[in-house]
Order: sequence, then C-alpha cells, then structure tokens
Amino acid sequence: MSRSAIQSPCIKVCAVDGRSGLCLGCGRTLKEIGGWMQLGDAGRQAVMDALPERLARVKAAEN
Repeated sequence: MSRSAIQSPCIKVCAVDGRSGLCLGCGRTLKEIGGWMQLGDAGRQAVMDALPERLARVKAAEN
C-alpha cells in the first residue's frame, strides 16, 4: 500500500474540542493532523481505526 492509499479523514470542519483536544470534524489530535503526511500506512490506519470511537465519545460529552 502506498502512502496515498489511506486518505485523510479531514471533512473541512476544523475546530478542536478544548476538553478532549480532538478535531470535531475528523477526530484527530493536532499532532496527528500535523504529522499525517509523515505517518506510514500502519500509523494512518491505526488513527483511522480509532476515529469512530473518538468522535462518538466527543459527541456523547456534548450531551
């Protein structure tokens, strides 16, 4: 798999939640966003796998 095989999860809703430190659009941390292009396939996949749970947790904390 090439580096471009795993696309960015960015949906252009860039706002970081102050409590969790996660982007409310994609669920990544600022460190993950900044280092996305340098991550290998395994690193990108690990982040992608964690995003649904992270976003659900942030959404639950809003309620």
